[in-house]
Amino acid sequence: VLVGTDFGMDGSTLTDSGYPRVVKSWRRGTPIEDAVVVFEGEQDDIAASMYAYHDRGHVHEFQLRSITFYTSKYFYRPLTVDGIAGTTCDEETTPFREVPIPEDAELGTFADMAMVTLRSDFEAPGGVVFGTGSLVTLPMSDLMDGDWTGAVSLFAPTPSRSLSGTTECRDYIILKLLEDVKTRLEFWRFDKSSRRWTRQDGGEDADVPVGQDVSVSPRGRDSSADNALWLFRDGYLVPDTMEMATAEDCCAVTEPVKAKPAMFDADGLIVEQRFAASKDGTKIPYFVMRREDVVMDGGNPVLLDAYGGVEISMTPGYSAGVGAGWLERGGCKVIANIRGGGEYGPGWHQAALKENRYKCFEDMEAVARDLIDSGLTSREKLACIGGSNGGLLVGNLITRPIASRLFGAAVCQVPLLDMKRYSHLLAGASWMGEYGNPDTDDWSFLRRHSPYHLLRHDILGKPEPGDDGVLGGATESTDAGWECPRTLFTTSTRDDRVHPGHARKMVASLLEEAGPGRAPRVLYWENTEGGHGGAADNSQRAYMWALTYNFLAKELGLEE
Repeated sequence: VLVGTDFGMDGSTLTDSGYPRVVKSWRRGTPIEDAVVVFEGEQDDIAASMYAYHDRGHVHEFQLRSITFYTSKYFYRPLTVDGIAGTTCDEETTPFREVPIPEDAELGTFADMAMVTLRSDFEAPGGVVFGTGSLVTLPMSDLMDGDWTGAVSLFAPTPSRSLSGTTECRDYIILKLLEDVKTRLEFWRFDKSSRRWTRQDGGEDADVPVGQDVSVSPRGRDSSADNALWLFRDGYLVPDTMEMATAEDCCAVTEPVKAKPAMFDADGLIVEQRFAASKDGTKIPYFVMRREDVVMDGGNPVLLDAYGGVEISMTPGYSAGVGAGWLERGGCKVIANIRGGGEYGPGWHQAALKENRYKCFEDMEAVARDLIDSGLTSREKLACIGGSNGGLLVGNLITRPIASRLFGAAVCQVPLLDMKRYSHLLAGASWMGEYGNPDTDDWSFLRRHSPYHLLRHDILGKPEPGDDGVLGGATESTDAGWECPRTLFTTSTRDDRVHPGHARKMVASLLEEAGPGRAPRVLYWENTEGGHGGAADNSQRAYMWALTYNFLAKELGLEE
């Protein structure tokens, strides 16, 4: 068994991010102290790992250094079925070799084929260029020898289309694509004898309506056993369904198996997709859930939700809480697909990394303006919400000169707010690939989107420590007319990813230093359980969301 953990219980085999750095080969029935070290990463890596598996008659073994969230080094050796059954990892003599792919590429396999997903443009040996977001396949042996002559691109992105994910069964790989954040499935069949891929036509049935989603997974635990699939559908207004299907007809014929009951009344509700132009002209898509007969008079309570980070896509999904807690009561919900996410592939994410973080804030301002200009809502009736990285987003929205005047209320959940200290708290060091390292020159741009610093030192003019740690003098406010939108902060004492200190110190500054004159309504709820999700069970989760929606209903004047 391959094991990675805090072997000495002293942190010496962990990375700075708190994840395993050392992997050992352990034989069942023996003391863990006798396990043999087989791989080590670097101290400043995020993590080190090692794994071996069977894949359609082939056996692969990898060592992996996760250098940052988005860069890795792979080391590979092929094994035989008999070899992996009769030899432990530490006894195997076949050497590992570094896989010659870009550090920001992701690597998988299908039979004896390498599946390479690119996060930047790559000129392969021989001069062929594969674009950012492409999925490329070639024999694993050729990849290790640097021979890309047989490489085939199964997916190449366009300005409106990206690869969201892949699913495998015995003879097929199914691509989940996003076309302007609308899902489509694409099926590719692999012929083992010729090592050729053939795209199968999914027909019109592969298209998914606006505001809905579809995904597939193997029906059995062994994806290589057959081509049977589970097909799952849901949407903002459509409860989850599970159907049996097969890749052999591209899921054209399905057999319903189970469906969740509707958890709220969706009669009269619709979903529409709109686009707003950000400050630099980029089109930002967003979904609106509302009553079909809503009056565009600026009087509708609207909750604007976004994430904008870590290449996470905000795709449609059914939420009983949103439906019963907000939509059914007459509120409108908006999901904004801002930059920093993965809706348009790696480039969409990279557009808001590090020094360009402000792009996702400008995107939110553009969507908020569009909602107001369309007559759907007004400043007094518009709120924003976000958690974790989305909490950093909300923290910036309530402190930025433009955004703070666009929102009447906000909900900031388990947030990152002090970007000077974040990398020294809990798992924060692992996110420096996303935000930057505040202990280097990166602080020059991190400072510009650190909500705690924007509040205390820019808006309130409080003294700020210099690079030498010496406290400077008070300064004049950069925004004398600023007033904080009415805000609810939520966090968890036991959050093991984002330290609750972020929310605590921000709320303390708002209550004690800004005061009721500039922060008229600031509420704070800290659950003593729950981790990064903010709640430990469904009962606590229901309580947290009841607090949230009741706060929003009161502040936005939602009629009961």
